[in-house]
Amino acid sequence: MTSKDPRAPGLARLARLIADETRAACLLALLDGRTWTAGELARRAGVAPSTLSEHLGKLVAGGLLAEERQGRHRYVRLADARVARLLEELAGQVAPDTAVRPRTLRQAGADSAMARGRTCYDHLAGRLGITVTDAFTARGLLRRDTGFALTDAGLRWFDALGIGLDRRARRPLARACLDWTERRHHLAGVAGAALCRHALDARWCVRIGSERAVKVTEAGERALSELLGIEEAALH
Repeated sequence: MTSKDPRAPGLARLARLIADETRAACLLALLDGRTWTAGELARRAGVAPSTLSEHLGKLVAGGLLAEERQGRHRYVRLADARVARLLEELAGQVAPDTAVRPRTLRQAGADSAMARGRTCYDHLAGRLGITVTDAFTARGLLRRDTGFALTDAGLRWFDALGIGLDRRARRPLARACLDWTERRHHLAGVAGAALCRHALDARWCVRIGSERAVKVTEAGERALSELLGIEEAALH
């Protein structure tokens, strides 16, 4: 008799955690990389706070979420980048089969903004993320022949802008993340996170609405044109 793979019970537990629509909605919302209150997640998932509390308890116990309490408020976030990567990969695989037509003009506008540009945990995604990734490749800053890897020129590009890259981090310096709206890969990993953080801090991009959507500012248009040769039309 073949012995059972010792990883099987853990994989089954993980699958059960994600295989609930309410918990899945919470996990996807938290892909914006920010910390949410339990009340905010309850409204997003469309359930009562008491119902959500039980779901959050399971996700925290299962290691997918981390939580903090301040007074009567409960705050949660994804446990780490590994959880975000798992969710990104799963969402990228199922999105084409589950896409639904927006029911209101407001929802249509939000969906359009998300497709145009958004954060994917801690890096840029949507058409904006793809455009930046393509520009990195075209200028010889990023290689894609054997997966994603920054070139020496790419490392110098980050250094020249004063964007620090933690090369001791456990996560890859650069990795490909499948974009669920564009169906192509954008830049993630340490470099993708550092670039996104710099773009927001320098006000190249700003968050819009309550979703993960971001838009490029005039300062961002100038910076991305000068630094990566991206035309303004490609950013809208």
